[in-house]
Amino acid sequence: MRKKYFFFIVAMGMALSSVHAQELNAKVTVLAGRVPSTVDHKVFQTLQGAIFNFLNNRKWSNENFQNNEKITCNFLINISSAGDNNTYQANLTVQAGRPVFNTSYQSPLINFNDESFTFRYVEYQPLDFNDNRVQGSEPYAANLTAELAYYVYLILGLNFDSFSLRGGDPYFQRALNIVNNAPDSRDISGWKPFDGVRNRYWLIENLTNSKYTLIHDAYYSYYRSGLDQLYDREAEGRTAILNTLNMLNTVNTETPNTMIMQFFFQGRSGEISKVFQKSPPDEKSRALELLTKLDITNLNKYKQDLQ
Repeated sequence: MRKKYFFFIVAMGMALSSVHAQELNAKVTVLAGRVPSTVDHKVFQTLQGAIFNFLNNRKWSNENFQNNEKITCNFLINISSAGDNNTYQANLTVQAGRPVFNTSYQSPLINFNDESFTFRYVEYQPLDFNDNRVQGSEPYAANLTAELAYYVYLILGLNFDSFSLRGGDPYFQRALNIVNNAPDSRDISGWKPFDGVRNRYWLIENLTNSKYTLIHDAYYSYYRSGLDQLYDREAEGRTAILNTLNMLNTVNTETPNTMIMQFFFQGRSGEISKVFQKSPPDEKSRALELLTKLDITNLNKYKQDLQ
């Protein structure tokens, strides 16, 4: 009886460990309003469930996450057209948040719209992915999981960067491996430097290029030294965030108009404005001066909030 009880406890421990092991708390939405009714729309419900399980039930790292540590994220797939042989064209919007210490607030780690998502899906087919064999036997089917895995590693890399200096490096390298071995077809884009100036290739190139190492310091400074300190050391937290803007300005001055610069500020303008609204005049003025150079898209908002 005692032996049976021991094995029961071990089995329960293993089960609980597996429950707490996964890294993501991902919500998945598949929209297919633009796909004609000649296509059975039930397949998109099945696809949504399959992607949900792929993202949430797969182990993506060697770290164990408790339920309250899982990374909250959203994957929105908006299918624009259906082609032959169960192929689809879609936009993929990826969002992920990072909790700020001592608050219920989630700061946006990533808020990105990928307009080049081409994939093949046959209802009930398993979604397989292998880091060592990214291309698979069929490029359109392989591209579905390759692109999802790419963004998972990107989310993990940014999350770990925000908690420890250069902590995200292993995950950025995995994302780079996907880019280097991505499915290859004339209708699949976003993986090559000549596919555009703001795509998956250039994003991970910026995050793994030693020329832009300061970007990783900026992520750590913004979150761990900045936002996480605002609750009980507000002035020090604001100083760290201003220092983050100085780091980003250094990168931007040396190499203007990099993709990572635009990527950093997406979905973050309101957060940054709020941080500096309580600043003394000199600090507020310096923040506005830097933001005017770094985030031109939201210039009017910064002027309204900080002048």
